Amino acid sequence: MTAYPPIHDYALIGDCRTSALISSSGSIDWMCLPRFDSPSCFNRLLDWEHGGYCAILPTAPFRTRRFYHLNTAIVTTEFRTFDGLAQLTDLMPVTADGELAAVPHPSRQVLRRLEVLEGTIEFSLMVKPRPNDGRTVPCFESRGRAGYCADFGGSVLFVAVDSPMEIRNGDLTGRVVMDRGESLTLWMAYEEEAPGVYPRLSDAKTAIADTEAYWSGWAAHCQYVGPFKDQALRSAITLKLLSYAPSGAIVAAPTTSLPERIGGELNWDYRYCWLRDASFTAHAFFRLGFHAEALAFMQWITHATTLTYPELQVMYTLHGEASIPERTWPFFEGYRGSQPVRFGNAASQQHQLDVYGEVLDALSLSVEAGYPVDRDTRRWIVEVGNLLCASWPYPDHGIWEVRGEPRHYVHSKVMCWTALDRIERLTKKLGLRASTGPWVQARDALARTVLKTGYSKTRRSFVQVLGGTRLDAAALTFGLVGFIDGRDPLMTSTILAIQRWLTRGPLVYRYVAEQGTGREEGAFLPCSFWLVEALALAGRMGEAEDFAYRLHAHGNDLGLFPEEIRHQDGAFLGNFPLALTHVTHLSALLRIAGKE
Repeated sequence: MTAYPPIHDYALIGDCRTSALISSSGSIDWMCLPRFDSPSCFNRLLDWEHGGYCAILPTAPFRTRRFYHLNTAIVTTEFRTFDGLAQLTDLMPVTADGELAAVPHPSRQVLRRLEVLEGTIEFSLMVKPRPNDGRTVPCFESRGRAGYCADFGGSVLFVAVDSPMEIRNGDLTGRVVMDRGESLTLWMAYEEEAPGVYPRLSDAKTAIADTEAYWSGWAAHCQYVGPFKDQALRSAITLKLLSYAPSGAIVAAPTTSLPERIGGELNWDYRYCWLRDASFTAHAFFRLGFHAEALAFMQWITHATTLTYPELQVMYTLHGEASIPERTWPFFEGYRGSQPVRFGNAASQQHQLDVYGEVLDALSLSVEAGYPVDRDTRRWIVEVGNLLCASWPYPDHGIWEVRGEPRHYVHSKVMCWTALDRIERLTKKLGLRASTGPWVQARDALARTVLKTGYSKTRRSFVQVLGGTRLDAAALTFGLVGFIDGRDPLMTSTILAIQRWLTRGPLVYRYVAEQGTGREEGAFLPCSFWLVEALALAGRMGEAEDFAYRLHAHGNDLGLFPEEIRHQDGAFLGNFPLALTHVTHLSALLRIAGKE
């Protein structure tokens, strides 16, 4: 169990259909095929002894450093041994127009190119796929000079490599000694049928150049102007990597069951589209100038929500299916023994009223940007207004998806207010025929309820549930959505209370978990970036900038952020990298830059 790298050790590459996590020692330890929520093929992340992986590393002791190529999703790992220096470049190829390179759809590709810059180094190569979430040990066959092919049972993994490999027990293994100026390419391609076109190793440089051109061309459209340009672009590219291009959906994270507490049971599957997280992402994409991605998600919502019309479900699959049954998986031991490993997510069936606010806020921004709304969406806006008038007085499960009985979460009430506020604006903007009187009455009733029983005079703060006293960092968003002025005494006192009771340095906890229950967790990074925004809105811009600087130190060496951080030692916790963290990071940077 001690062999597991820390979560911060991983880099992310992808093609906006699936992604791979690569450790600093050059091992691909997590990849699902053919899409984010498919069964995993490389899965050592969740079972170090038996899981699959693809590794290229020196046989001698080495040190590493790594970096993303400027404004791209291409990562290079540098190996320094006593005898030399080499660079391993990893990417999932796409062409300059964003299509998959060389091999037609629905293929997925990973290109790994190794170059020795100094001296002589011996490398070990290992390709050990364990598809079907570890249940299948494939059988490789040689394809002569073309490479090696493994049948997964209805799909195929082809491996082209310009070094001889040995087929052994479902693995490809090899060793190669390389001198300065020499290079090696390992190119994997996945097909659901036998490949019609094999990758040609001679095309590797072209594939790298095309992929670099695509990502740098995409990043050039970023409209962020401010002191954190590099950090903003890295978060934007990460969110792009977490988008599923064929549908426009955005996954919460590319992983499942990375624990919120090592050895604990708070292990969830995040490989689906949470409307909340994705709406935040669309909002940020609009503000950054990436309108195509934002509009793709808004169009996806129109399709996905027809299955539950007019109600919104918490999450959907990448293609908009509403059913996401949860099950445990006994084949994996879990990251560092953290059980259970889960596939699917039962929170999809929870009642969470806040999602209406996030979705309608993003839709409102789309309309303000001048984009049209179709007839079905216009009808849905009116239906949701009527739905919320009837449903807001009832309890729900809240933004933190607490399992158990629903409660009257204050954040949910505020987001219902936000939804009704945006509905009224949209009705006027679009000229919808609807009676807005009941919506206005419901919105005003929500405001009175929150201000009367959602704020504790004892705690001098907005609290988690109506009439309660437990603090909740979700209250930091109340000024961000316009429910209350960021400089209002109720809001500024809430900020002070959260800083006093829920903050450790720049890290903010969601709430104080009951000690001794086994449900203790780390600081929740999205809340930390919400604090940055709340401070900026309160006029405390110097503190906001200072917090942002300090929080950047809590990303990994590549600028990637997790879900949670254990403040005692800085360890990453939870699924990684998390879309919600990166989008709240972007929102905070935009707030500091003054771009609304």
